[in-house]
Amino acid sequence: MQLDAHPSGRHFLQIPGPSPVPDRILRAMSLPTIDHRGPEFGQLGLKVLGDMQTIFQTRHPVIIYPASGTGAWEAALANVLSPGDHVLMYETGHFAFLWTKLAKRLGLQAEVLTLPGIEGWRRGVQADLIEQRLKADSGHQIKAVCVVHNETSTGVTSDIRAVRAAIDRCKHPALLLVDTISGLAGADYRHDEWGVDVSISGSQKGLMLPPGISFNALSPKAIEASKHAQLPKSFWAWDEMIEMNKTGYFPYTPSTNLLYGLSEACDMILAEGLPQVFSRHQRWAAGVRAAVTAWGLPIQCADPAVYSPILTGVMTPEGVDADAVRQVIYQRFDCSLGTGLGKVKGRMFRMGHLGDSNDLTLVAMVAGCEMGLKIAGVKLAGSGVQAIMDHFSAHAAGLK
Repeated sequence: MQLDAHPSGRHFLQIPGPSPVPDRILRAMSLPTIDHRGPEFGQLGLKVLGDMQTIFQTRHPVIIYPASGTGAWEAALANVLSPGDHVLMYETGHFAFLWTKLAKRLGLQAEVLTLPGIEGWRRGVQADLIEQRLKADSGHQIKAVCVVHNETSTGVTSDIRAVRAAIDRCKHPALLLVDTISGLAGADYRHDEWGVDVSISGSQKGLMLPPGISFNALSPKAIEASKHAQLPKSFWAWDEMIEMNKTGYFPYTPSTNLLYGLSEACDMILAEGLPQVFSRHQRWAAGVRAAVTAWGLPIQCADPAVYSPILTGVMTPEGVDADAVRQVIYQRFDCSLGTGLGKVKGRMFRMGHLGDSNDLTLVAMVAGCEMGLKIAGVKLAGSGVQAIMDHFSAHAAGLK
C-alpha cells in the first residue's frame, strides 16, 4: 500500500494536527512492550501522570485515556453530568459545534451561544454573552459551561481567564469545561490558575505524538460532582482511574508504547521550558501571519487579540475553491494543509505551525502555498515568502 505518491523527500505535514512526530519520539515508541502490571510500568505511569500535571499546570489529577480527543470530550461530560442536564456551549467553530452534537447525543440539554452568521467563527468566546446568560439563570439550571480554548477549525484562541471571571461575577455554580486539544503544549494554558474544572486534550497536536491518547485534567469541584453524576459510564469513569493512578497503574490495558512516546515528549517540552515553548509558537505564528498579510488575503480570525499560535486560517477570494488550491499544493509540492470545515468548507485553508517544526520548515510551507495560489490563479498583493523571511530574520529565535 502506497501512502505517499511523491517519489522522494519528506512530506510536509502542515495541518494543525496530527502534527509531525519527532524521530526521538518514534524511537521511544519502538521499544518492546512491557507488562502493564509489572514494576517498571508503575514507574512509567507515575512519571507521565506527573509530567502531564506540569504541562496542564495543575496540582490535581490528570486522567489518561487510550482514546481520541472525542473520547475525552465524552468523558468530561459523562463524569460530571446527569441525563437531561442543561449545559451552555459556546460555538467558535466546527469543533465546538461537534462537541455540542456529542452532548445532545448523550441526552443533555445543550444550549448554544455564538455571534450571528460567520462572525461567530471569526472571533473568540464572548465572555460577556456567557455572563448575561448566567445572570438570567437565577435557578442555576445550567450545570456546565463548555468552551474551546484553541479552535482548530478557525485559528482562534479564546480567553479562558475571562470566561472564569464571568462565571465568578455571577456567583454561578456551573462547572467550566474547556477543550484545549490543539492548544495544550503550544499555547499558554493554566488549568488551576484559570479555574478550569475539566480540561480536555489529546496527544496529536502540541505533544507531537500520533493520535491515540487523550486527557481529562480535573479540579476538586469536578471530582466532587462526579460522585453524584448519573450519566452512564464505565470505560470513562474517573473513580477507578484516580485510585489506580496513585501507584502508576490503570484499570484496563493502557496504550503502553504511546506512553513511552508521551514520556519522551514531556522530556522534550519540559527541558525546553513551557514559557520558551509558548514563545516559540507565538513567533512562528507571527511569521506566518506576516506572509498571509503580504499576500493580501484575509486571516480567518478577525480579532488580533485572539490569533492562534497553533495555526492560521487563510480565506480565499470569492469564487476560489480553497480545497482546489490545497489539492494543487499537495500534488505539486508534497505539502498537506488543513481543509476548511463545516460552514467555512471551500472558503479557507489552515496552515499549521505547531510542535516539531522550525523556521525553514515554515518558510517552505509558505513557499508551497505561494506557488500553489499562483498556479490556481489567485492574484497576490506581494511575496509572503519574503515577508516570513524578513520576520524571522528580524526576530531571532531564543536559542539556549
